[in-house]
Amino acid sequence: MILFLFKGLIRDPSRSLLPLLTVIAGVMLTVVMYSWIQGTETDMISSNANFNTGHVKVMSRAYAEEAALIPNDLALLNVGQLLNTLKDKYPQMVWTPRIRFRGILDIPDKNGETKYQGPAAGLAVDLLSSENIETNILNLHKALVRGRLPRSKDEILVGDQFARDLNLEVGQKATLISSTMYGSQTTENYIVAGTIRFGVAAMDRGAIIIDITGIQPVLDMSDACGEILGFYSDFIYRDKQLTLLKNEFNHRFSDPEDEFSPIMLSLRDQMGLAQTLKMVDYFSTILISIFVLVMSIVLWNAGLMGSLRRYGEIGVRLAIGEDKGHLYRSMIIESVLIGSIGSIIGTAIGVAFAYYLQVHGIDISAMLKNASMLISNVVRAKVTPMSYFIGFLPGLMATILGTSISGIGIYKRQTSELFKEMEG
Repeated sequence: MILFLFKGLIRDPSRSLLPLLTVIAGVMLTVVMYSWIQGTETDMISSNANFNTGHVKVMSRAYAEEAALIPNDLALLNVGQLLNTLKDKYPQMVWTPRIRFRGILDIPDKNGETKYQGPAAGLAVDLLSSENIETNILNLHKALVRGRLPRSKDEILVGDQFARDLNLEVGQKATLISSTMYGSQTTENYIVAGTIRFGVAAMDRGAIIIDITGIQPVLDMSDACGEILGFYSDFIYRDKQLTLLKNEFNHRFSDPEDEFSPIMLSLRDQMGLAQTLKMVDYFSTILISIFVLVMSIVLWNAGLMGSLRRYGEIGVRLAIGEDKGHLYRSMIIESVLIGSIGSIIGTAIGVAFAYYLQVHGIDISAMLKNASMLISNVVRAKVTPMSYFIGFLPGLMATILGTSISGIGIYKRQTSELFKEMEG
């Protein structure tokens, strides 16, 4: 029966061509848009985790409440002991301390007088110890534009565009003017080891990267840091497990009555990311629902047009005694065949295009010049196992729904009228 119907569709393209093309186009768009949304969500999670939030972040309770202001006067103390506790209690995670700071980068002339100045956003990380994982987390080798990575604690990395704006060359001396943990002004000279470009607008503006041991004495933060970031050792974000880990840590170590006691926040608890990621999920669901609705309407119209073209055929089949239910079911099977073939072809084209976007991406840096959101300038799609199946949902549902609606007219045909039509 199915083979018979399949041959009929091949021999009469007028019955299948328009619905088939519609399904191919709809499935292709569904696959590409789904992969694009997945890529955007993955990039958002990865960028925020690597540069700011970690999979989880440990701060003092007071620091967490004002984290956007970078209040180093509320930083964690006795960090060495806290790190040992974290590594002992949660060995499935890797932990790294960081200090964020603001200041002015002063470029002197040959006489030591100020030649150029610019506001700097500093990030102090572990670059020199044997346990260094920050080079990989921040992908510094790939981000390096000129020069090399720091080899001593008096060397820094500067954002490439920031360095160009200040006419700063690799190997040149720069003076950092900032404030200590206790609010007093501090200055320190550093050598520019290299320049970097992360491809994240919010990070590249005024960026300075320094080893944490090179900034702690300057900011009077010996054995102190603003935050400790935790990552799963395979660097895969697992939301449910991290929520359990966070709750367990806070129950054991965080004291609501002590503003300087540590508190752990997951990625979703920071920077409004829970709402943002939930919005992305909603958008993905709404997008697929819209495609199903639009394709169903188009295929309904195509089914009505097909029914009009096949008006005589359907009449003859009813007149010779074919059961209405059987005829209706055969049309549904035809729609399943069209939907399946169209979904396979549309998925193949969509996945191919999504792979292209995954490799090359689309540069949206012009839209992110003043953005504070941590997202890459080049947004890429991400092909996941679901990308190979997501198109079958609208592809099959739309064809079956469209045929089901348009085929209802079969049951309205009266046998007495069929012979009059055949006589005419």
